[in-house]
Amino acid sequence: MKKIGFIDYYLDEWHANNYPAWIEEYNRKHGTDFKVAFAFAEKEVPPKGGLSSSEWCARFGAEECRSIEEVCEKSDFIMILAPSDPEKHLGYAEKVFPYKKPVYVDKTFAPDYPSAAEIFSLGEKNGTSFFSTSALRCAEEIAYTENAVAATVTGGGGNFAEYIVHQSEMLVKIMGKGAVRVRSLKKDEAVTVNVFYRDGRSAEMVYASDMPFSATVKTRDGKSFSKKIESDYFGILIAHILEFFGGKPVFFDSLDTLEVIKIRAAACESLEKNGTFVELQP
Repeated sequence: MKKIGFIDYYLDEWHANNYPAWIEEYNRKHGTDFKVAFAFAEKEVPPKGGLSSSEWCARFGAEECRSIEEVCEKSDFIMILAPSDPEKHLGYAEKVFPYKKPVYVDKTFAPDYPSAAEIFSLGEKNGTSFFSTSALRCAEEIAYTENAVAATVTGGGGNFAEYIVHQSEMLVKIMGKGAVRVRSLKKDEAVTVNVFYRDGRSAEMVYASDMPFSATVKTRDGKSFSKKIESDYFGILIAHILEFFGGKPVFFDSLDTLEVIKIRAAACESLEKNGTFVELQP
């Protein structure tokens, strides 16, 4: 059995509640034997109530650990979750990375660029292989989007700060690196984020709580498409995670994650400053 350890801020949250079944589904399809075998949460009970850590572990058949270190010692692979609390990721990584075991860090990778850069530095210092991405990077609808000159990506979710990472991830997948300036403008319940690139290209990210994920792309050869995101992007993400745990290299340039965080952080800062232009970290 290939044992996966979960590290979370609290365990009764959407990702931790769904990943085990998706991992089992991957096992059935591919004849593998990955299992969420161990789990630790900083908070025993979620802030808004729900299953305690011991109750969660009983439901999902995992052994509850009393520390991050215990999870790392017993597990073959680590998943740092806390998807709604990215400010926790750096502290968790400081404890996890010295064990040099493959790690997946859930979205949002980090709350700001300095924290993201520090996690990358920790990975290099410890020789630890890791990656992070939003599941939306895995959407089949944007699998082939090279040579994009313009794009508009949309999506929703509970709040702008947490969920704009999905549009940021799609945008970096489509447009690549090179964003230099961002402006976020709010109108009613929607936020439009204008993203400008050093080579003159531009793109938009649009957020509203109930807006579906979609991508509209124009390429250098004059072609364009507009697609609603309906593919099984979480299932594809789980496959990539488990393939990474199985020894395959990360399926994209990991430095894209720093670009995602730069764009997401600048978008949040601009919104807080009522639409002021924000320059991205160099």
